[in-house]
Amino acid sequence: MDNMFVVGLLGVLALVVGGCVCVVWAARGGPRWVRVVASVTLAAGELLRQSERSRRRSMRGRDGGGD
Repeated sequence: MDNMFVVGLLGVLALVVGGCVCVVWAARGGPRWVRVVASVTLAAGELLRQSERSRRRSMRGRDGGGD
């Protein structure tokens, strides 16, 4: 069970690093597939930022005003 968790984390790490490499490569004029992967990576990052903002707003609303 522990090994599967480590393998899963390494897989996620590889996807993140690969996505970042594609973003940099696409900025320098890489092939079409690199630009597609970079667009998907940037869209996923934006979705994560939006969900984090909305989660923070909902947590702030539960605090009772944050005084």
